[in-house]
Amino acid sequence: MTLAELLTVAAIVLLIALSAFFSGSETALTAARRSRIHHLASEGDARAGLVARLIARRERMIGAILLGNNAVNILASTLAAGLMIGLVGEAGIAYATITMTLLVVVFAEVLPKTYAIRHADRAALAVAPILRPIIAALAPITAALQTVVIGLLRMVGAGGEGRWSWSVADEIRGVVDLHAREGGIRKHYRDMLRSVLDLAEVEVGEIMVHRRDMVTISAALAPADIVAQVLASPFTRIPLWRDEPDNIVGVLHAKSLLQAVQAQAGDIDQLDVVSLAIEPWFVPDTTSLANQLTAFRGRRAHFALVVDEYGALMGLVTLEDILEEIVGDITDEHDRPTGGVRRTPDGGYLVDGAVTIRDLNRDLDWRLPDDAAATIAGLVIHEARRIPKVGQVFLFHGCRFEIMGREGNRLTALRIHPRPSESDAG
Repeated sequence: MTLAELLTVAAIVLLIALSAFFSGSETALTAARRSRIHHLASEGDARAGLVARLIARRERMIGAILLGNNAVNILASTLAAGLMIGLVGEAGIAYATITMTLLVVVFAEVLPKTYAIRHADRAALAVAPILRPIIAALAPITAALQTVVIGLLRMVGAGGEGRWSWSVADEIRGVVDLHAREGGIRKHYRDMLRSVLDLAEVEVGEIMVHRRDMVTISAALAPADIVAQVLASPFTRIPLWRDEPDNIVGVLHAKSLLQAVQAQAGDIDQLDVVSLAIEPWFVPDTTSLANQLTAFRGRRAHFALVVDEYGALMGLVTLEDILEEIVGDITDEHDRPTGGVRRTPDGGYLVDGAVTIRDLNRDLDWRLPDDAAATIAGLVIHEARRIPKVGQVFLFHGCRFEIMGREGNRLTALRIHPRPSESDAG
């Protein structure tokens, strides 16, 4: 083999190595974790800052890499074809095509990209300083090519800038779910992270204590009776009403009441209980949990009354209610145990009608919609378009719902089976 042929072979090897560099760089920079790169850049890592700047101008980066990659691949193939033709004649074109295809696929595509995917962050940090001057040098060519490409896309009606329909919160949810499926995050922590992301989308009307279940005290009662009711209640903050239960005139704190009782030296009848109550705070039922949590912190309050658009009392919401949306039920020695969901031997669940759809989805990993109703009973009524009778069965959202209990117009108990049989469809 002559010196010229040896130099040609060396040039082909060098060009394949450059092709491998470009291919691996493209994969590494597109697969690098932006959160990790941002963290390193914030700590002063110069290479991470360079990677972040390259990723920020992704189209320019990819255009330069593809331009360089295709240029070296075409040049390597041309040299190989010329070399093989000189060695074996016209059949050398076929030999060069087969040989270069194998070399490019294995050594310039699959091998570097596989390594880059497995070590994306490390590879991105390594190639960024080398790529920066190459991208800068090719910038005029890539800009011209991008202009031509955009013009062609506009000719076919696809020139508008595409916008990713997911929000950042949706992207984080996807990452959390992915790690949870792979076993990297326990279900409890996954639920907590998703609940934090949902705070801006859930309204207080969906988690509030309904006024039917509120513990309130009439301000017209004798002070001794009010003290007795407060002591009998498991709650520290109790609304006081006058004339009618919906007319809340104040919120009484048990600690303030006990301090006043002590100050009276046992003369409870002289207590002015209403004066001890703080002014009630009313919030719209459409307030998001994120805004309400911020408001609680700003006012240093733990308790608010919820009203609808007409100002009618709907219920109450506490700081603990919002925290429970994140971490799950919080109970102490004074909380009353509540039933909610009980597994049945047939694989179904006996569910209290007041259980919220969000809690059911979170506990059982279901996907029942919660946009039209807050509780499971409300969902059944919404789907049935009527108030069902005991014994009626409904199939929707992939579940079988049997009405087990009803009081007045309220569904108190349902049996839910997540996989209804085909025979139930009638």
